[in-house]
Amino acid sequence: MHVLKIKRVYEPYSKEDGYRILIDRLWPRGLTKEKAHIDLWLKEIAPSDSLRKWFSHDPSKFEEFKKRYADEIKEENINKILEILKKQDVTLLYAAKDQEHNDAVVLYEILKRR
Repeated sequence: MHVLKIKRVYEPYSKEDGYRILIDRLWPRGLTKEKAHIDLWLKEIAPSDSLRKWFSHDPSKFEEFKKRYADEIKEENINKILEILKKQDVTLLYAAKDQEHNDAVVLYEILKRR
């Protein structure tokens, strides 16, 4: 297994990122495709619109968000990332300002347990 990382999509691109997967349903504001250096936009793995709106990046809801989001993720999308991770390093990219309470943190934890 290769290295799995998470990174805010607005941080500078680095070759050490490996395969860069954007895991947000919406394209990051103000970012061009060239600047983003995205290898795969896996919007199907993002939280549903209703869950995203309910959570609204409220840290007090994070524990419940983690449970609900984990229930929503389809196994096929997890497997897609795991297959790439077998071959190369992967960086999960997200746009949220809160670096501790977001879907990338949850997804990272799920993937690390596999």
